[in-house]
Amino acid sequence: MSELDELRKKRMAELQRQAAMNADPQMAQQQMAQQQMAQQQLAQQQEMEAQLKQAMRQILTPEARGRLDNLRLTKPELVQNIEIQLLQSAQAGSLRGKVTDEQLKVLLKNLMGQKREIHITRR
Repeated sequence: MSELDELRKKRMAELQRQAAMNADPQMAQQQMAQQQMAQQQLAQQQEMEAQLKQAMRQILTPEARGRLDNLRLTKPELVQNIEIQLLQSAQAGSLRGKVTDEQLKVLLKNLMGQKREIHITRR
């Protein structure tokens, strides 16, 4: 039944779009232009993500990539910062060879060490 519901929703949306185009053609053109802009932005974002993944394949070993992928699930901002640092280092030429899992662990500890740790003791 869910497929049938989805088809009904799509058809209803299509009918509403057609009704809107018949009622106000200028507004329909604006909506179409906005949709095209959104699609272009999405395409650009996907292209940039693909380039970033390709660069990470060249910079990191498979084990280090796996660690970053796992960490991305819990701390996406941290992973983004690390990727930026790695790209900048690679562009500056300060990386020699691929970054291993152990080197990535050290980098993670350095970045995580910047945050203040909270210790709770019970008495």
